[in-house]
Amino acid sequence: MDLPAIFTTAFIVGFSGAMAPGPLLTVSIRESFRLGFVAGPLLMVGHGILELALVFALVGGLSFFLTQPVVAHIIAVVGGASLVYMGYGIVNDVYKKKLKFNIQQRETNSASDGSMVTGMISESKSAESEPSLGRRRLHAVLLGMLVSISNPYWTIWWATVGLAYISTSMNSGYTGLAVFFTGHILSDFTWYSLVAAAAAGGRKILSDGVYKGVLTACAVFMIGLGSYFLYNGLFV
Repeated sequence: MDLPAIFTTAFIVGFSGAMAPGPLLTVSIRESFRLGFVAGPLLMVGHGILELALVFALVGGLSFFLTQPVVAHIIAVVGGASLVYMGYGIVNDVYKKKLKFNIQQRETNSASDGSMVTGMISESKSAESEPSLGRRRLHAVLLGMLVSISNPYWTIWWATVGLAYISTSMNSGYTGLAVFFTGHILSDFTWYSLVAAAAAGGRKILSDGVYKGVLTACAVFMIGLGSYFLYNGLFV
């Protein structure tokens, strides 16, 4: 896989993962009502710091191990199977109407669900002065880290799909790894910036139909890419 392909596939797969409903989406909407549009990017800064540290940890101790042919094939099979399974699950949820993108509905949910997470970090209740604004923004960055690491889906993704991508990217050296991470984190920033803009603007930028359509397209792509990983792991 060449560098443009690594970037493009990392972005699309990352985008499908970012769009999946979860605690980070709920907290993003909640914080956007408080801080405005900037809440989305700030949460992703914390999320990105945590993911970058994880990538460094994986590569730092496993770079030689990951480039071994047998290991690379095993990881490709596990990661590919996980991609196919996740993609099928998304398509199934959309078909059964289990997924819905509704800012107004999630505003109520975020007030209760998000309070459990935000309660773990103290927050200033003073007037919106410049120092308190800085603390609120730092709070959002820390929330991005806390919510990410407490999400089991995040851990599973990196242990399977993420590890397969790292192994594939390492065939192009650290340049390939950098391209993969750039594509992946840009997908997170793109989606959560859209969510923050929709929540802060008090209106739906994305309709439920568009949301489901994009998510389905990403899921189909995930199934195709997972099949590609499986083929490489089993037959190449």
